[in-house]
Amino acid sequence: MTEGMSPIELILNASGTALIVMVILLLLSVVSWVMIVQRWLVLSSAARNVLSFEQRFWSGMDLSQLYKEGSQMQKSENVQLVGMENIFRAGFKEFMRLRQQATVDKEAIMEGAQRAMRVAFSREEEKLERHLAFLATLGSVSPYIGLFGTVIGIMNAFLGLATQTQATLQVVAPGIAEALMATALGLWAAIPAVIAYNRYSDRIESITGSYITFTDEFSSILHRQIHAN
Repeated sequence: MTEGMSPIELILNASGTALIVMVILLLLSVVSWVMIVQRWLVLSSAARNVLSFEQRFWSGMDLSQLYKEGSQMQKSENVQLVGMENIFRAGFKEFMRLRQQATVDKEAIMEGAQRAMRVAFSREEEKLERHLAFLATLGSVSPYIGLFGTVIGIMNAFLGLATQTQATLQVVAPGIAEALMATALGLWAAIPAVIAYNRYSDRIESITGSYITFTDEFSSILHRQIHAN
């Protein structure tokens, strides 16, 4: 970095190609942080909903009443039900629908309820994993974009040196500074994205594991209920 020049001034005074690379990396970094914060809010809400719904589900409340409460919340409070409760509602709704049909045997009822829960689970998993692929791609690609900017900066430094009769640090400093700044911006964009991707992947695995466990337990409850009659 040349003397007295701030990082912002260095970016603004960069050569054309290096400037484009730096602007791209800055934009990718901003988008990355937006995705990181948005995913954090979604996953935190999903984790809270798991605990909240499990507490209600295992409180001993009648399943029909629990289903009605969810429907009332959707209508009166305009609340969007997500996560484990959606899986419960999908399975219970299909279970009750098939059970009212006298021609459907017990095994078909169970298969229908389990199929409905699997579909709901897939949708909830998709919601949780949204934008994770972007973070993974950004974490992989950003260092290479920064490396491209580094190469451009070094080339500019040598080209500037070639036009001078005497090699001085003042001649090569701007190009080297551009190269180092591009490298730094590439890492600045990549490192948070990689950390967030790994952290969120583990958290999603934990949440979806809770969904799978609940689906198995709920299936057992429905199985006992239908064979008790």
